[in-house]
Amino acid sequence: MQIQHKLTPFIWYQRGAEDAVAHYLKVFGSGEVQHTQRWGENAPGEAGTVMVVQFELLGLQMTAFNGGPHFKLNEAFSLTVACDDQAEVDRLWEQLPAGGGREKACGWVEDAWGLSWQIIPRVWFDMIRDPDPARVQRVFQAVWQMQKLDIAALQRAYGGV
Repeated sequence: MQIQHKLTPFIWYQRGAEDAVAHYLKVFGSGEVQHTQRWGENAPGEAGTVMVVQFELLGLQMTAFNGGPHFKLNEAFSLTVACDDQAEVDRLWEQLPAGGGREKACGWVEDAWGLSWQIIPRVWFDMIRDPDPARVQRVFQAVWQMQKLDIAALQRAYGGV
């Protein structure tokens, strides 16, 4: 595999990077594992186990690393998914945290490996770029009251209803 992008997310998992990648590929139905590298002899990881999985997800090249307990994922890094409609928001909200993850506030979920995802309707990005600060503020006020984002409720807030 040849690195084709200048910028590639590198995600440090304590363990289970290959399982995480398989989960993401199943949830999104788009992408592939491009390369798997295993730990060799006299390495920090157990020889023969997966060290790195390089993969493509929705056109984005990413690297998943089984780095052990030295660092832990947290909300300081997240991936944002711009969803086309409420059905996609609902599906991803249900599937991404499956198997041990958890729902969070304001459209965020954490998967079973600790990676945070922002499940955001595409229309929200247009709403928050509106030149009317009152509309933008109403949308943010609505988001701050939600866990899973509800497009109809956001549209009501945006319209002042």
